[in-house]
Amino acid sequence: MTSFTQVCLHKDLLHPVREWLENIEVHSPKLAHLLCKVIPAQCPFERDIKLFGRQLFHIPPMCKLNPFYEQVVTLRFRALCYLADECGEDVTAYC
Repeated sequence: MTSFTQVCLHKDLLHPVREWLENIEVHSPKLAHLLCKVIPAQCPFERDIKLFGRQLFHIPPMCKLNPFYEQVVTLRFRALCYLADECGEDVTAYC
């Protein structure tokens, strides 16, 4: 029973940070470019470990373990949309 309480408490503690990330508005090209550069398009931890051309093992993407993954990915998407829609920039460099 205490583990359920700990999980609920853990989620409640992270809620303000999630809400803050969701409420960040992108209104400047400088901020949008920064967000697109800082937040990777795909998980940087996923990779194949090879030795002498043979794959030994695969490290799966671990980004979804991040409790703020959805908010960060959404923030990057909003920055890309701002650059493309509002500024008329080509965002293929960030994809």
